[in-house]
Amino acid sequence: MKVKILKREPQELKIEIEGEGHSFCNTLQKVLLEDKTVEMAGYDLHHPLISNPIVYVRTGKKRKPEAALREAAQKLQQRN
Repeated sequence: MKVKILKREPQELKIEIEGEGHSFCNTLQKVLLEDKTVEMAGYDLHHPLISNPIVYVRTGKKRKPEAALREAAQKLQQRN
């Protein structure tokens, strides 16, 4: 899985994930939203055959979005 950072700010992160679709992104979004420090998480996939999803994460002031994303990915890995 190749990840490209599109926007990085102290409490916001926007990334593009190559080769993934609705199944992965919807599950990732759900796990991110279970985290109380995540204020907002979502993704956009214009067309599943010709585009890559864009994932957006915004956290509270005490947490970096990269940390929330990393923790969500680890939780997903443990669930499989």
